[in-house]
Amino acid sequence: MKKWLVGVIHLPPLPGAPRSSLSLREIVKSALGDLEALVASGFDGVIVENFGDAPFFRDEVPKITLASMSIEAAALRERAPTFSLGINVLRNDAASALAVAAAAGANFIRVNVHTGARVTDQGIVEGRAFETARLRKELVPGLKIWADIDVKHSSPLAPRSLEEEAEETVGRGLADVLLVTGSGTGKGANMDDVSRVKRVEPNTRVLVASGATLANLSQVLGVSDGVIVGSALRKDGKAGGSIDPSACAAYAKAFALA
Repeated sequence: MKKWLVGVIHLPPLPGAPRSSLSLREIVKSALGDLEALVASGFDGVIVENFGDAPFFRDEVPKITLASMSIEAAALRERAPTFSLGINVLRNDAASALAVAAAAGANFIRVNVHTGARVTDQGIVEGRAFETARLRKELVPGLKIWADIDVKHSSPLAPRSLEEEAEETVGRGLADVLLVTGSGTGKGANMDDVSRVKRVEPNTRVLVASGATLANLSQVLGVSDGVIVGSALRKDGKAGGSIDPSACAAYAKAFALA
């Protein structure tokens, strides 16, 4: 199985967000620059997310956010028509992500809490797999759902094994890809957790979705089916801001050699 290398475009604060300062035209230009760095370096795909919009809405973003992300995603799709494109509407607005994906022709969405419930800084976030799966069938039947397991920046509402969560997210939630993260953005995932998820779902692709750095990349790829990388593509190694083309190229080269 070919390992996947997926980058993340961290959009600056969009119109309507508390820290918004850039025009949508400026944000599109920045995102296109990030996309070009990923394509030139040989990445397999990209996830675009409204990273700069914190503090995030729990489960439904304003219409201005939905409109802005649709414009962003459409511009990225036009620039790279065959590049794998994913949408993540933070914190957990899967319905809006599906709408953006349908409008722009994206390939997948990322859902942070697809099944179960988690305690987060937005309060209790509940998975809505029942709604997301039906909306997918209605709007974009071929679109894939990438779902987090024990997602970062959250705690379980009640004790639940990692294996049970993985099995139910795929078997009952109909997720196509599982993502394992550390405790927060840029924090490394526990490799034992990755192995446990892969053992219980051997036929499902399992990606490490935080903290995969040049230093631990070989270890990460030894137990996973690929990585989603954001922070390590920035010049200072911190999430947010534009992708640094040199860091991006160095990461892709290390990935190919790992």
